[in-house]
Amino acid sequence: MGLGGISIWQLLIVLLIVVMIFGTKRLKDIGQDLGGAVKGFKKAMGDAEKDADEPRQLGKPDAEFPDSGAAKRESERSGNA
Repeated sequence: MGLGGISIWQLLIVLLIVVMIFGTKRLKDIGQDLGGAVKGFKKAMGDAEKDADEPRQLGKPDAEFPDSGAAKRESERSGNA
């Protein structure tokens, strides 16, 4: 008995049919894509855990943007009024 009542011969026959349908090159590409996706997922999970460990500073913006022309004009209007 193999996995869940499936014998090794049945697994080999299914593997042979899959190789005949897709070909070895396509299976290799699928394996590489799947491996890259798993690697990227693990990296993202590690980055998320690292970010969760660092305390956030309240009141500090995530990014600083230069004042646009419209924002400068608006601040000048409110300052002169």
